[in-house]
Amino acid sequence: MSFSYRSVFLSDTHLGFAGVHAAELSAFLKHLQCERLYLVGDIVDLWALRSRWRWPVMHNQVVRRVLKLAKKGVVVTYIPGNHDDALRQYIGIDLGGVRIAKQAAHRTVDGRLLLVTHGDEYDLVVQHSRMLALVGTWAYDRLIALNRIVNGLRSCVGLPKWSFSGTVKARVKGACTYISRFEQALLTEARRRGMNGVICGHIHQPLIQETTESDGSVSLYANCGDWIERTSLLVEHHDGRFEILDAAAELQNAGITIPTIPEEGVVIADDPQLELAF
Repeated sequence: MSFSYRSVFLSDTHLGFAGVHAAELSAFLKHLQCERLYLVGDIVDLWALRSRWRWPVMHNQVVRRVLKLAKKGVVVTYIPGNHDDALRQYIGIDLGGVRIAKQAAHRTVDGRLLLVTHGDEYDLVVQHSRMLALVGTWAYDRLIALNRIVNGLRSCVGLPKWSFSGTVKARVKGACTYISRFEQALLTEARRRGMNGVICGHIHQPLIQETTESDGSVSLYANCGDWIERTSLLVEHHDGRFEILDAAAELQNAGITIPTIPEEGVVIADDPQLELAF
């Protein structure tokens, strides 16, 4: 059994962060066949690793899966985000078959040209107030930890999972305005470059949206989502159609068993000075 696509876009896997769905990601990559794989930023959470060095075996397995795909001939492009921004010093370098790039231009089956970028460069909070961004990240981490406890209790009584952050983003006007401005900033940049749309990550909101411009052209905005609260990714099918997938659901529908290895206590390095072998 394999999952076959023309192109695959992954963002915000946050390897090194507690609670990441690394087992699902590893299982999906094991059965993936594609021509191009784009890692659209925040793949490795260097911010989390600086505060506490924690690298479970399953996170290492994800890295191995990516490198194996590159070895098989898949064109793998890694576009660093704000949580793995230290890798931006290696832009233009090929690491184990993985090309590090600031941004990328993706050509679709029907000839459209799309800007591929993490998106943090168009986030005013990240660009102009790093301390505020760090505080926001700390608060989000605590919210996710609380969310896991609540969802554990909900599962005990047969209730589905519930997302605190998703509820906040949906109900708070300021959050909705921020997301809308983020999307518009990226689309404006893509149009300025003469491109037909943008593929990004950063805000952890999976979405495919087409906008008709004043000249009649159609601009595409696509966000890959994340692997903390969900297991989402963006794929381009061989016929050129884009789709947001839930990897966990795809694995379940295919009857693929997800390995269960406890994250806590399974660490391959305790030395915070040790560099990741990506």
